[in-house]
Amino acid sequence: MTNPADLPKIPPQKKPRGLLSMRKFALMASVVAGLGAAAYGLSTPYATDAFVSPAHAQVNKDVRQVQQPIGFADIVERVKPSVISVRVRIEEKQTADNNDDLPFPPGSPMERFFRRFGGPDGFPGGPGGRRGRGNLVTGQGSGFFISADGYAVTNNHVVDGADKVEVTTDDGKTYKAKVIGTDKRTDLALIKVEGGSNFPFAKLSDGEPRIGDWVLAVGNPFGLGGTVTAGIVSARGRDIGNGPYDDFIQIDAPVNKGNSGGPAFDTAGEVIGVNTAIYSPSGGSVGIAFSIPSATVKNVVAQLKDKGTVSRGWIGVQIQPVTQEIADSLGLKKAEGALVAEPQTNGPAAKAGIESGDVINKVNDQPVKDARELARTIGGMAPGASIKLGVLHKGSEKTLTLTLGELPNAKSIKTGFNDNDNGPGRNGNGSDVPNLGLTVAPAKSVAGAGKEGVVITNVNPDGASAERGLKEGDVILEVAGKSVATADDIRNELNIARADKKNSVLIRVRSGDSSRFVALPVGKG
Repeated sequence: MTNPADLPKIPPQKKPRGLLSMRKFALMASVVAGLGAAAYGLSTPYATDAFVSPAHAQVNKDVRQVQQPIGFADIVERVKPSVISVRVRIEEKQTADNNDDLPFPPGSPMERFFRRFGGPDGFPGGPGGRRGRGNLVTGQGSGFFISADGYAVTNNHVVDGADKVEVTTDDGKTYKAKVIGTDKRTDLALIKVEGGSNFPFAKLSDGEPRIGDWVLAVGNPFGLGGTVTAGIVSARGRDIGNGPYDDFIQIDAPVNKGNSGGPAFDTAGEVIGVNTAIYSPSGGSVGIAFSIPSATVKNVVAQLKDKGTVSRGWIGVQIQPVTQEIADSLGLKKAEGALVAEPQTNGPAAKAGIESGDVINKVNDQPVKDARELARTIGGMAPGASIKLGVLHKGSEKTLTLTLGELPNAKSIKTGFNDNDNGPGRNGNGSDVPNLGLTVAPAKSVAGAGKEGVVITNVNPDGASAERGLKEGDVILEVAGKSVATADDIRNELNIARADKKNSVLIRVRSGDSSRFVALPVGKG
């Protein structure tokens, strides 16, 4: 019998080197392809659909269809030629740097935080980055064409008061320009570039950006060929304390110095806003900027082109926000609407029957969120238009119809009482209202205080009144809707409020020529 160990051994069959089974090949190809795709942010390209399940194939197809292009080169190439550098020259005697067109006192925290940006040295250095040399002040900013015949948009603070305006286009050519009109309230200006008729121009967007949308800030700050930064829309309707028409788009992007007046583009290449300010606690960009919405730009530019100025609707009231305390005092469920502090004599609102203490909560049947929204809504309407106002008057809803007047271009604002020995609040006389932390005297007994109400002669710095901004010289006209002439009148209204189990009482206060409402806690009797 043959011993198996003596049989000749047959060597095992070896696979040729470099060859894999089809199954292993498909698996390894998928893995390798997936790793490569992940490195470049692409969908995974399989070797062949024969090795992919139908479900996986559909997923990969969907991913490829929704992918967005990487980078903004195509958009920038299309829109950048419409952006210009704007240079101004002003002859003036005053050569010191000034910030007169800014809403904040020089050196104040707000002035440091919210800065205009535009100029050779950026901000500080005056409006539009202006600098004084002898009797010549120069400034630099950006802008963009809105029509082929040379109309362009920039900021008011870039060209305000300019004697000479020059623009440099993206291809390096320089042209003279003239200012067609400016609007300080929105910080917009329209200029007309001379010497051309076929300029590349940008389109103002008809829509509103969404929070999270991409945005490109493009400028040509120094005529060096332009600058582009990218970011996202992080908020709309921002109020930075610039004025009653604040309605800025906040974009989180490192907007460069000199971009003031330049456009902010969406990914369709349309202008969603005009860059006007940056948040700058350090003096440079920290990546937060503010743009004027395209809807506002359209409205203002159309009027500037037509007549060189902007007309706004006006109802003639002093208004203030409805705080939660004020809402509680008025018995409102929500802190919404605009509280009328005082209607102007013979103004449209007064003629229609609106009174102090009324709350305007609708315009043409559309809800009014707050006082600033009311100001923007009315300001965006044409003088002479007939409108309906929804008003809450002493707890009852009513609708009033009125014709809008025209907002005055400038208002004379008196400073109020003089700081002298005969003025209110300086003689120390009066009766105490301890619950409010006040000492008051009849207004008619104090020189310069007028004939109505009681004047505040002393304020407890630790009291509720001081916390809410009341000061010596303010005149209390009403408490809980009732006129007051003595300290006893105030005490009586406080007692009534306590009996009604109210936590606070609404008082109307006059400071100089302005009136406002303040909600004060009733306190214990």
